[in-house]
Amino acid sequence: MPEDTKNQKSEPIRLSISEAARLFGVSAQTVRRAIKEQEVTYIIVGGRYKLNFESLIKWSQEKTTVRNKLATRGLGQFVEKWRIRNKLYSPNPKNTPPSPQSKTEEDLRV
Repeated sequence: MPEDTKNQKSEPIRLSISEAARLFGVSAQTVRRAIKEQEVTYIIVGGRYKLNFESLIKWSQEKTTVRNKLATRGLGQFVEKWRIRNKLYSPNPKNTPPSPQSKTEEDLRV
């Protein structure tokens, strides 16, 4: 690894209020309430809030309502569609549950 990349700190990911609301499946008002109650960290750039993604993740996991909305309305609703079902392309086949359509050697012998 080159020396200059080791010493560089990665920039934190920052989202606008509307981006955070869409991503987590909540209203912009809910995100604004979290800002007001200092539950998420942010900076102000050009008069606009830029929320720290890491703090948004922590906030979403601490609040049951937000966690549930994340799973049903936010990004979580797509997770099952993203799951890799073909073990040939899975990064770690042990972590991929067998699909109901796949035949095992035992099934083929019967």
